[in-house]
Order: sequence, then structure tokens, then C-alpha cells
Amino acid sequence: MISLVRPIIGSEEQAAVAAVLASGQLAQGPRVAEFEERFAAYCGVGHAVAVSSGTMALWLALLAHDIGPGDEVITTPFSFIATGNAILYAGATPVFVDIDPETFNIDPAQVEAAITSRTRAILPVHLYGLPCDMPRLMAIAARRHLAVIEDACQAHGASIDGRRVGSFGTGCFSFYATKNMTTGEGGMLTTDDAAVADRARVLRAHGMRQRYYHERLGYNFRMTDVQAALGLVQLERLPALTARRRANALFFGSAVGDLPELFLPRVEPGYEHVYHQYTIRVPGARDAFREGMTARGVGTDVYYPRTIPRQDVYRDLGYNDFLPVAEAATQEVVSLPIHPALSPTELEQIAYAVAETVAEIAESSGRPLKVFSSGLSSPSRPKDMSPIPVAPAPATPFELRAER
Repeated sequence: MISLVRPIIGSEEQAAVAAVLASGQLAQGPRVAEFEERFAAYCGVGHAVAVSSGTMALWLALLAHDIGPGDEVITTPFSFIATGNAILYAGATPVFVDIDPETFNIDPAQVEAAITSRTRAILPVHLYGLPCDMPRLMAIAARRHLAVIEDACQAHGASIDGRRVGSFGTGCFSFYATKNMTTGEGGMLTTDDAAVADRARVLRAHGMRQRYYHERLGYNFRMTDVQAALGLVQLERLPALTARRRANALFFGSAVGDLPELFLPRVEPGYEHVYHQYTIRVPGARDAFREGMTARGVGTDVYYPRTIPRQDVYRDLGYNDFLPVAEAATQEVVSLPIHPALSPTELEQIAYAVAETVAEIAESSGRPLKVFSSGLSSPSRPKDMSPIPVAPAPATPFELRAER
């Protein structure tokens, strides 16, 4: 079975972690400081604050912007649940608005319509690695004096006209095991606002600026030097790994782009997708499509089968939002393997499996099947793909799903 995800871990990562273990400095220390400095430079911002997970980065960003009880934060319903939960952790109220049907990202027009006197922030998610329409969102935020907190947990290195996500507002990244780069667990907050960075650093370490002098209620959101050592090597790898993901996506576009009734969502000029997921839409036949792919030895998954406000925990809080575009996506989306460890043979196997499964479903239904796949601008097949180190496949299916 071709797995949906596979971490890229090699001898360089192993050596970096071993060096930290040998040093005796295991908790937050010089490796964390170096990782923060280099990640900030990579994103094009003045400050980065390393934390224990992407979820904690989101929560910490809200706290650093003094968002809490009585405040509303507008966000997407179509994301991992941590996006909404972080707002609840801060004591604020998530306000969910619908998504764009082509990009799956939050719809700026819906955002503007949902702003009230209690709105304090917009929290867009760069879903699957495709940047949101940040120029429009930032313009709305500027007009209405709102903070912008970017959930970039799936979008390391994604950009708009060369400007990387995490540099428009306050960025939040995850380094979970299945992300485009990993520290096993971990996260990062990025900002150009020195005051936000200062509050975040104090809050992540029990409210301390000076050791054992606590100026406010804080938390333990710290990253370890072991994690940071892994992250430093992964950051060096990231450009090459991203290039491989993009090449794989272009190959799929060329290989299955001629199937009848196949439509590619728009990726606007200047937008750089990093393909954390390669997600297609299969209206009316998603489950049959997944069964066909499994039968042909290709793993798939659904991100996400239920919107956040329709989750039981949110229903218990009184949410019952029905947002039609997001609801349709939950019934139609399916993700294919796109990770950098795929070989040319595996890429061809996936493409053949897609074509054969689509044909099989179309024949059984007696009608053409529409398949919507991630946007590609110019097809190109990967060539001369050198081997890259990979970690063993995850031991349990759960590790593919618990994201942050």
C-alpha cells in the first residue's frame, strides 16, 4: 500500500539529535534560539517564538494579542479542530464563515459580512498548503482595526508574490510528524511586532522574564533543544522537499488531466502552493473512489469529514452552523499521496489508480464523473528523482490524523 504520508528523517537529523543528547542541554536552550532565528529569517519576519505544538502557537498568538472573554474571532469551519479550539482556550468566541469552493480557504466576502462590534481578529487557515487571499483579508483587517492570526500549520514556505505566509499577520506553524517539515511535535509563532513577540515569550515560560520572577499567569509551551535540533536540519531540507511536492503535483496534473470532466481549481498567479495535501473532489462518489484506490494499493484520507461547528463538542456549546460550501466539501474531498518520498513508479501507480477508479465508477453509474483536483498551472513529470531518506511508516493509523 502506498502510504498517504511519510516523514523524511535521515542521518543528518539523527546526528543533530545525538549531539544535543550528548551535550546534556535537553530543554529549551541554544538550539531553540538558533531555530527561532533561522525560521524567522526564512519567513521574512523579525521574530519567531518556538513552542510545543501548532495548537499552542495558535493559543499563544491569541493571548499575545490580548484576545479573551467577550471577544469574537472570525475563522473557517473547514480545518482541523485545533483552529477553533484555540479560540475557545483563550476564552473568546469562534465565529465561523463559509469557504471559497475552489480553494477551500476562507471567503473574504463572508468575513467582512460577519464583523461585529465584538470582533477582535480574523484567523484564516492556509489549508492544504495554499495561501488564503491575504491581500483582501489584510485590507479588511486594516479598515476594521482587527488583528490577523494566520494558521499556517500546513503551509511552511507557501507565498504570495514572494511574500511567505506567517509574515502578513501573526503566523502559527506546526511541526507535527506529518507536516512538510517536522520536529516530531512542535510549533512556531512568527511576527514583526516586537511587543507581541515579547508577550509570547513571557507567556510560554510561566510568565517569567527573569528566572523565578513571575509577572503574569503563564504556561509551559516551551520547545526542547532535541526538537529544535531536528527542526534545524528539516528547515535546511524544506526547499528541496517542497520542490519535490510541487513536481509530484504537476505530474498528477499531466497524468490525469485529460480524464473526461476533470476540472482543476484555480491557483491565482503569484500564489505558491506547497501541497501539504493533494486534495481532489469527487462529488457523489467519494466513498466509492476511496474503495477503488484502496483496492489498487493507494492510501487516501479525508481532510475533513465534518466541519468544526458540526462536531459534537461544538454542538454541545450551542453551535449548529450549516455553511453550504464547507458542508459540500466534507462530502466530496479526498487526499492522495503527494509526499516527497514517492518514487516515479509510485507516482505512476497512483495516476493509473485514479484513472482506472474514475473509469470504473463512471461505467457502473452510467454517467460521466466529475473529478476536481488541486490547481496546477503547467504539467511536468518529475525526472531523475534521487533517493531521499524516509522514516518507517507510522505504526498506527491514528498518527496520520492527529495533526497538531
